Amino acid sequence: MAQGGGSGNRISKGLVTASCAAVLAVYEAGYSRTQSAADKFASQVAARRPAATQPGPTSVREGLHPEEGHAEHGREEARTRKGLTVKPNPVIHEEPVKPSSTPAPEAPVALEPIAPPPPTPETPAPEPKVETAAAPKVEPAPTPVWKDGTYTGWGYSRHGDIEAEVVIAGGRILSATISQCRTRYSCSVIERLPPQVALRQSPDVDYVSGATQSADAFYGAVVAALGKAK
Repeated sequence: MAQGGGSGNRISKGLVTASCAAVLAVYEAGYSRTQSAADKFASQVAARRPAATQPGPTSVREGLHPEEGHAEHGREEARTRKGLTVKPNPVIHEEPVKPSSTPAPEAPVALEPIAPPPPTPETPAPEPKVETAAAPKVEPAPTPVWKDGTYTGWGYSRHGDIEAEVVIAGGRILSATISQCRTRYSCSVIERLPPQVALRQSPDVDYVSGATQSADAFYGAVVAALGKAK
């Protein structure tokens, strides 16, 4: 039993050794294959470095400790080797604060008092118009139509004739009367007609019902008498 256990241990150690050798062989094969590509990449990085050393942001960031700056630079190179593009950190330049160009307030200018305008003479108010009543027009005295005097005239009808007497004074008819009555009927039926002549200053008198012919005869007699007074 003791020999069997020793042979088993040797076999397991041999397997471990063989496995390690196989792993190393694979690693060396991969390293040899990637070494040329790594060298080529390192040469390209070395060729680009002079262009990256232009004036601008330094490899050590402002505000960082020098050791932190070296560590950051190492991390950037590691990213560069892996094929990553490293963008330089922009440097922010703060512009100096310019003094305010606002001009100082000027001193207030004393204003001279403005003299009030001279008083203008007041225009007198127009006097109210007093409307006076228009004087009544005085008409001139009418020219006398007839000449003063006493005039007679005859009037005619189929029932008889009548004579009228007219008195003119001041160019006006003062009175009219029936001086003669030669009608079939009494002239008392037209006795109200003579006063109308002086009242109306005209021979136009009213008609009398039932004595139309006598009224017409009296009208004709007055017209004849006034015809003589012109």
